[in-house]
Amino acid sequence: MARKVFFSFHYQRDLWRANVVRNSGMIEGVAAAGFHNVSLWEDAERRGDIAVRRLIERALDNTTVTVVLIGLDTANRKYVSYEIDQSVARGNGILGIRINIVKDKDGHVDLPGPVPAGLLAIGAPVYMWEYGKLGEWVEYAHKNATMSY
Repeated sequence: MARKVFFSFHYQRDLWRANVVRNSGMIEGVAAAGFHNVSLWEDAERRGDIAVRRLIERALDNTTVTVVLIGLDTANRKYVSYEIDQSVARGNGILGIRINIVKDKDGHVDLPGPVPAGLLAIGAPVYMWEYGKLGEWVEYAHKNATMSY
């Protein structure tokens, strides 16, 4: 069954890699860390933290799983912990996927980044990207959401 998924990732650095993952099928994704239009994110950032948090909260509405795409700088993103905390509060299944091995638009892979502390704190599974596995991982996270945290 397709799940509606919230993707958390470093937009500027990993958008190409995130699109590879999101477009691999088996799930119903919410674009760009939950935002279909980057101008929505930029507008919220100009208005401050409260506006960004509200945007994240709206993007999480009706999602059942949160996938944190872990690139080199994901753990350093200002709002990644908030996205994870809000996902836990909503009862979303949560998982991390290392995407540094996914080639960017220029065909380059990246160095691995640290796993965000929020994922470690809840014991969320973290996988290395493997084509064809996303649907399985999302289902596993969804089924185990209430048992994990």
